[in-house]
Amino acid sequence: MAFSPAVAKPLEKLGIRSTFDLVLHLPMRYEDETRLTPIREAQPGESVLVEAEVVESEVKYRGRRTLVAKLTDGKSELWIRFLNFYPSQVKQLEPGKRVRVFGEIRPGFFGDEMVHPRVKVVGKDTPLPKSLTPVYPTTAGLSQHQLRELILGALDKLALEDTLDNALLAKLRLGEFRESVLFLHRPPPGVDRTSLDERTHPAWERLKFDEILAQQLAMRIAYRERRAKSAPKLPDKHTLTNALVKSLPFALTKAQKKSYATIARDLAEAHPMRRLLQGDVGSGKTLVAALAALQAIENGAQVALMAPTEILAEQHFLKLSHWLVPLGVRIAWVAGSLKARAKKQALAGIAAGETQLAIGTHALFQGDVAFARLGLAIVDEQQRFGVEQRLALAAKGGEPHQLMMSATPIPRTLSMSYFADLDVSVIDELPPGRTPVQTKLVSEKRRDEVIKRIRTACAEGAQAYWVCPLIEESETLQLKTALETFETIKETFPDLAVGLVHGRLKAEEKAQVMADFKAKKIQLLVATTVIEVGVDVPNATLMVIEHAERMGLAQLHQLRGRVGRGAKKSHAILLYHQPLSEMARARLKVIYENNDGFEIARADLQLRGPGEFLGARQSGAPLLRFADLERDAHLIESARNVADDLLAGKSRAAARHLDRWLGTRQFYLKA
Repeated sequence: MAFSPAVAKPLEKLGIRSTFDLVLHLPMRYEDETRLTPIREAQPGESVLVEAEVVESEVKYRGRRTLVAKLTDGKSELWIRFLNFYPSQVKQLEPGKRVRVFGEIRPGFFGDEMVHPRVKVVGKDTPLPKSLTPVYPTTAGLSQHQLRELILGALDKLALEDTLDNALLAKLRLGEFRESVLFLHRPPPGVDRTSLDERTHPAWERLKFDEILAQQLAMRIAYRERRAKSAPKLPDKHTLTNALVKSLPFALTKAQKKSYATIARDLAEAHPMRRLLQGDVGSGKTLVAALAALQAIENGAQVALMAPTEILAEQHFLKLSHWLVPLGVRIAWVAGSLKARAKKQALAGIAAGETQLAIGTHALFQGDVAFARLGLAIVDEQQRFGVEQRLALAAKGGEPHQLMMSATPIPRTLSMSYFADLDVSVIDELPPGRTPVQTKLVSEKRRDEVIKRIRTACAEGAQAYWVCPLIEESETLQLKTALETFETIKETFPDLAVGLVHGRLKAEEKAQVMADFKAKKIQLLVATTVIEVGVDVPNATLMVIEHAERMGLAQLHQLRGRVGRGAKKSHAILLYHQPLSEMARARLKVIYENNDGFEIARADLQLRGPGEFLGARQSGAPLLRFADLERDAHLIESARNVADDLLAGKSRAAARHLDRWLGTRQFYLKA
């Protein structure tokens, strides 16, 4: 079906590019126009269909033009009003016309009334619809009526044959595809409306299963294609890796050892590793990444480590330099803030193969960066990078191994669906000596108590953070707020050494401030959210987060993770301002009640949904439109098994099913 240019544009906004996309554009709710309700029997708050005769109609001027008509069904009267109307509607409501109006009846100035109802002129014997009326998500330039006609046309035109055989459907207790689709677009009047609204009806189950199956097939195919590619074997030679472990003043945790063992095994294989290393804040992911980097380096390969912010990349640079330079590893730093001469020097070392480990921001995958023999790409906080950026970094070295790290734990259902093409390692324990951070929610009105708390903590030899509010709209505004907060805090604590760190500071200035804080020259550090990851100061035991209600769960948990890194008891005080929105209240409740990153991530997923949790741009996987990860976990399990069976059996069903649901949208899965 070719769409006219006028219709094609709004359809594109809805993600509809083909006739089949119309079939999968399912109703968000339904209206019942299958039965008539006498005017006097209409219940308040309920939308009903009324058939009546127009008694009088006129355009009145009461401050604005209003079309008003009085109708009667022979027993009761009903007024209808239109504040916006066309000449055709005036004609439609001429006295003597018989009409059906659909809407909500409520008390009005002259009696019962409907405002802006749907109106249809009818004859005495015009039949009623045989199914509920679907209401579709639409957009400007495309009326509900137009969209409904397009969808009904597509349903009548397409065969909608099944991609799955009857035996499989019977085993899974699923209905036929065509039958399920037609049912959802044209449900009969007696259907259980709750099962439709809550998407638990068997017809919904079929559509959700198909959607999840397509996702699973795409991810499994991407996984198999990667396994078929070649990458350099980088076995653990135990020279540099053992040297690092011996040089550390502490022992690796069991979880760190287990995670590194799986990575070491992957690197030794002849196909590219795609492993996600996840662990809660402070679990020691960087050390595991350092061991992986050394394993690649001792095999003569280069390593790139990419972080989303300059301050995090700097933290990695400082920490890895501290660990690896004494072992003879040559490290370069690449960031947008580098001066031309320093950048040229860094790039030359990378291109010549002299640099063994390059650490930086997204500047690492710019066109002017060339690696001599990139063997391993490590991406920290991988969910913050777009899939195109990860592809660009990987493309720097043919088929390098990739290790992705995330301190935002991935809930199991999300891992099963959106990360099904990756191998996952989890560091599920914290190093010994860490104390759980106690979280307190404090109203802005009690600021004086918080100030007293900081004074006491610093007097006892501890250090504290004061985190400025997040202002997403403007980096300039955020900087202004940070500077103002810094001046206020200095006045409030004239007896304390107060420092300031923010994203606009030069790299060397940021490094100096953080070094002074670590050396206890600064007692109270005022900071923007740039310190949410990577900063490790064991003596800092108190954190105050201003306007905590503005921040997301992952960010609050990350910030809180900057304290509690030593043996002393630590506290995070979340200062909030009233009034709180429902969402902000729910977030603060979760962070107050939980220290477990996985539980926080699960709650975050429920509050925001997978699209926002992952960032739709960031995920290469097709986002689920119909299925719910928590409620439909049983479907994910069975879809995984069916995907494996279909691919193992080399049946045409897998290709047909993928083509139906994803079409050409499979390219990004190769990231």
